[in-house]
Amino acid sequence: MTRPTDFNLTRRALLAAGAASTAVPGLAATPPEAAPAAAADAGASTGTAVTLEVNGQTRRLVLDTRTTLLDALREHLHLTGTKKGCDHGQCGACTVIVDGRRINSCLTLAVMHPGAKVTTVEGLGVPGHLHPMQAAFVKHDGYQCGYCTPGQICSAVGMLDEIAQGVPSHVTADLQAAPQLATVEFRERMSGNICRCGAYSNIVEAISEVAGVKA
Repeated sequence: MTRPTDFNLTRRALLAAGAASTAVPGLAATPPEAAPAAAADAGASTGTAVTLEVNGQTRRLVLDTRTTLLDALREHLHLTGTKKGCDHGQCGACTVIVDGRRINSCLTLAVMHPGAKVTTVEGLGVPGHLHPMQAAFVKHDGYQCGYCTPGQICSAVGMLDEIAQGVPSHVTADLQAAPQLATVEFRERMSGNICRCGAYSNIVEAISEVAGVKA
């Protein structure tokens, strides 16, 4: 029987053996159980066709199924007015209007909205022909750094539509009656849109002017 003292291992041999042992896993064939996952990844890379109506224009995209609506708008359609803030649905900077309803575009996948009508801040108005809400934000200085402003404006437009449709909020006193156009409603319904500069009072003034009520 060979004793440990009979095994003469040189430093060169030890290094060569170590290199061989680390190289072997890399040369091993893909295990059979890993093949379906690899095939799935290959399929995902080809993308899925999605058609959206964005700001009145039909846009056809081929996207990874994991692409959020926010990234589809910013990275694929280059509509960078919609901002990526927290990317967790907490700040509201990415708010857009989808089929008449305001949503956080970072929390939904583009493939979940085939054929949907999407309105971003670019679709509300343009310089020289602003949407009334955009004009009111300018008039009342409803922004400072401006990063949250596109989401604030889209949210405000969607919020006034919700009130017009009779959708109640947490501060609506009578659920059987139509919600009122009032600052208490505006503040509650806009609470999902954060302004780190603190321009909230100006934002409420802008919304109130558009709604035709006194702030």
